Amino acid sequence: MSLPIVCIIGRPNVGKSTLFNRILRRRQAVVDPTPGVTRDRHYAVAEWAGRSFALVDTGGLILQSDEEMTRAIADQARLAIEEADLVLLILDGTVTVHPDDAAIARLVLRSGKPSVMAINKIDDERRDADVYEFARLGPIEPIGISAMNGRAIGDLLDLVITALPPMPEPMEAPDAPIHLAIVGRPNVGKSSLVNRLLGASRMIVSPVPGTTRDAVDTALESDGRQFVLIDTGGLRKAARVTDQIEFYTALRSIRAIQRADVVCVLLDASQELSVQDLRIATMAADSGCGVFFGVNKWDLIEKDTDTAGAYAKDLQARAQTFGWVPVLFLSALTGQRAARTLEFAATIAAERLRHIPTPELNQTVLADITAKPPPAVKGRFIKIHYVTQAPEPPPTFVIFGNHPELIGAPYERYVINRLRERYGFAGVPIRLRWRKRGR
Repeated sequence: MSLPIVCIIGRPNVGKSTLFNRILRRRQAVVDPTPGVTRDRHYAVAEWAGRSFALVDTGGLILQSDEEMTRAIADQARLAIEEADLVLLILDGTVTVHPDDAAIARLVLRSGKPSVMAINKIDDERRDADVYEFARLGPIEPIGISAMNGRAIGDLLDLVITALPPMPEPMEAPDAPIHLAIVGRPNVGKSSLVNRLLGASRMIVSPVPGTTRDAVDTALESDGRQFVLIDTGGLRKAARVTDQIEFYTALRSIRAIQRADVVCVLLDASQELSVQDLRIATMAADSGCGVFFGVNKWDLIEKDTDTAGAYAKDLQARAQTFGWVPVLFLSALTGQRAARTLEFAATIAAERLRHIPTPELNQTVLADITAKPPPAVKGRFIKIHYVTQAPEPPPTFVIFGNHPELIGAPYERYVINRLRERYGFAGVPIRLRWRKRGR
């Protein structure tokens, strides 16, 4: 499912990263009063009122500067505006309108992109009148917020959701082509794998990291199944995205993940699993994609009787939250098990579309819940009444009870584990929605 991109733009130290964290409801971006802390981009999937979107935090924008780093940040911010579906312009309400505010507002307006203007640090109603000073920056009506204490953030997100493009069309039929994105860090062999699968050098293959600058789609048929392969530029740790081309590549790679049905997170067998690999897998799972790890360059590894088993065990130990993700050992260079990439993708795509009948769920999963009900909270006992599966992928289960707000993460993990034990769903993220049963 393709998610719209919302990028946060503004001068240094106006509260962009604080707002980013507030919207995500977790501390992900580094927040510091020193201007210029956010030099590189942060990306995350956010949700409001049932609508998901990709949120991009950008560095403080100074349009006129002789400093190389400042110019690089400005270039990346411009590219973020170019790639965004909506621009969230953040201004500091504790000071008068700065000349750079006017220049940034003109830049946003010239882009023609839908935009929302938020005046930050309006901590209480006594300062609401200060918001209207910023109305002279253009036709965008400002809204006063406080990212620090959460004031009016819901109202701001309502404006964002209203201005986003319409929701995409419903999912394609099960026999539609399977969109498989090959993603990973630079130089792990993504284009080489795509070429091996195609049987022809359709992609530029080079040992130089970053050769693939854009996401490229290529149609392929295998064993009667239609696939669309999406080869992407290498995703690097944000701190290493130092120029505008790599920033653009990262955004396009995010889009590739979001429009894929299944994502192959390609790893280099000679390197340990990195935090960035886990971030890529998390991004894919958050977007609702099926996921599997492809361990490339397996031909270069010295082997004994259980090399693959030991590697898989170590991989699962390092990625404990991804115990449901299958692992495929392959070599794009020699072709060893490379064709199984498509088999994995087809199997996971089918699992992603599986639907368990409601009567069966209430005979199996509800029985598991009844046998081990959620713990009481402050004397309130939690009763689960009914389980059903929503129609959209990935597998999403709606669970009705008397106190859904009291369900904690440990119990959610228990329910998901029981679902996997009974039904598999290998390579597919499972989502739970807790609902209060009506009278």
